[in-house]
Amino acid sequence: MANLKEVKSRIGSVTSTQQITKAMKMVAAAKLRRAQDAITQLRPYAEKLTEILQNLSSANKEGTDNVYGEQRPVNRVLIVAVTSDKGLAGAFNTNVMRRIRVLLENDFREQHQQGNVEILPIGKKALDYYKKGDVKLHTQFSGLFSNLSFDEARSAAEFAMENFVNGTFDKVIVVYNEFKNVATQIIRAEQLLPILPAENEEEESAATVDYIYEPSREEIVQELIPKSIKIQFYKALLDSNASEHGARMTAMDKATDNAGELLKELKLVYNRTRQAAITTEILEIVAGAEALSSSR
Repeated sequence: MANLKEVKSRIGSVTSTQQITKAMKMVAAAKLRRAQDAITQLRPYAEKLTEILQNLSSANKEGTDNVYGEQRPVNRVLIVAVTSDKGLAGAFNTNVMRRIRVLLENDFREQHQQGNVEILPIGKKALDYYKKGDVKLHTQFSGLFSNLSFDEARSAAEFAMENFVNGTFDKVIVVYNEFKNVATQIIRAEQLLPILPAENEEEESAATVDYIYEPSREEIVQELIPKSIKIQFYKALLDSNASEHGARMTAMDKATDNAGELLKELKLVYNRTRQAAITTEILEIVAGAEALSSSR
């Protein structure tokens, strides 16, 4: 049985850890409110732009070419890995790495074996993880979350768009955590480029409507489609940002509860150990007294 000093030291250590996890939970909750507001406000706008983007892509079968919707054989792939800068968020970052591993082993196995899959890490955890691997990295945007804004996200999106247009990459995939609620994050692997056309018949029929283009189809394709792609990319970052704080808040809440359970067990052990020590002392005193009385 552990002695009283060891048990008391463990109780102090767990208590300090519990105070830290409580504080981290409160910080994550405060950041989550701001991040949740940001993604909640952007999501309807991004979804409507996606609908317009798909309709334009499907309807634009003649006249103006859409360079961002060009379907070609997939020889080179860029995977955008969206993670956090910090840990202590449960399986938040691990889920992204696991999903990318599935893509490399299944969807893009041939390209990966040929060394034609490259990673664009966003977040220090992705950067640190893929530094150890054999995949080519583009590290210039790994620190976006230190000052997340549309301007910063636009630079990363433009990098992907330019390299798709010039033929460096034939497909761009974004892997991130979609925010559903505080306790639930859904891992997504979405195709950013080329633009996906409408998937079902209803969307296709909507896309075949005789649109009136104002000011012109050319200007819409040149302005709206690139802007829509950047908005979708920014939405993925905001989703991931809100998911990170939600995952960390949940993880710290569980850690605080676990620390409380451990404290209960340690206090029980402490009381038992102290009782045993007191009982031993009493027995020693009684035995000493009996020895003195018998010697007289």
